[in-house]
Amino acid sequence: MSEYYHDYFGEFGGRYVAEVLRTPLDELEAAFVEAMDDDAFHDELNAIASTFVGRPTPMLYAENSSREIGGARIYLKLEGLANTGAHKINNAVGQVLLAKRMGKSRIIAETGAGQHGVATAAVCAKMGLECTVYMGEVDIARQRPNVFWMELFGAKVAPVTGGQRTLKDAVNEALRDWAGSFANTHYLIGSALGPSPYPDMVREFQAVVGRETQAQIASMIDPLGLKTTALVACVGGGSNAIGFFAPFLKAATPRLVGVEAGGRGTGTGQHAARMLGLGRPGIVQGYKSLFLLDEDGQVQDTHSVSAGLDYPGIGPQLASLGMSGRVEFARATDAEALEALQFFARREGVIFALESAHGAAEAIRLARELSPAEAIVVNMSGRGDKDLFITAHELNPDGWREFLIQEAKR
Repeated sequence: MSEYYHDYFGEFGGRYVAEVLRTPLDELEAAFVEAMDDDAFHDELNAIASTFVGRPTPMLYAENSSREIGGARIYLKLEGLANTGAHKINNAVGQVLLAKRMGKSRIIAETGAGQHGVATAAVCAKMGLECTVYMGEVDIARQRPNVFWMELFGAKVAPVTGGQRTLKDAVNEALRDWAGSFANTHYLIGSALGPSPYPDMVREFQAVVGRETQAQIASMIDPLGLKTTALVACVGGGSNAIGFFAPFLKAATPRLVGVEAGGRGTGTGQHAARMLGLGRPGIVQGYKSLFLLDEDGQVQDTHSVSAGLDYPGIGPQLASLGMSGRVEFARATDAEALEALQFFARREGVIFALESAHGAAEAIRLARELSPAEAIVVNMSGRGDKDLFITAHELNPDGWREFLIQEAKR
């Protein structure tokens, strides 16, 4: 068994799919394992990461924020400075290269917040592949700027009208498409979930974030005599978190903290937090993990101010790491995420994506508990340009409404 591939992570993971999808998944597994052992594949991946993605991304000492809080120093891994504005492009490049290696000419993807869709569309434009992105109608409405960018890159954005019309439903539609088109199509899943080998692929292609963070801790934090106490990342499906955490998983330190969407309450449909006792084991969309399920095993509605965190399940490796205690979990509410977004914008001149702002909220809380001799690194997995229609409405509803009315009259 390759070091890159796992059927299960403890009790979670696996490949629970219809017979029609077993052939493309077997093919994908073999191609992935072969590529990861091929130096030429890594050379091409690294070259594109440098010249197209913009790696390495910087790590910023949030000096003003740290001084005001008075506790641990906070550092920000600025994945929002990668091409297309988020960490999602790391995985998109890796999977598109793999698809071309397999002779595929068409890419399909799902997206919620839109960053995975934008990244996939951009990479397909760069590499000359046809691209279709499935996106729920609710997410299309609240992430309209990203829909514009996807279409500008030449992708077809396919609205999903069933179910809750968000990320879960977009995944379902993409799986239906793939079942009938896999001869020439690769399904590029954007998070560390789904049937194997997807959780492993996404982790490996996102682990560049963690490796860079390791090197930046060694060059920026360690020479100051500071102890890096915690790494913090938001968790929807978990692609940014598992990539950020990956190089640190086998060590006892630092603390690894995943932050879920606390939404606006703990009732059904008010949040998207699966850990800390709220999720139940289940098999959904081809893999076993923890999901928000009712007593009959049906998937519950979710809510988050961020379109990328309202998925009802969590990636199987993160679920297993949470059960073992290696990854700690916390929740941040909509209000706390918005407050953290404003806090860092006004003190550091950076705008967190609403997803990443959940991690920023937990970093602020942790920093207050720790000493100035300690450091926290939070993964700013994306920047907040995409959230303009949500953030402006939340923070300045009257002014934003008037602006939109005037624009509509032009």
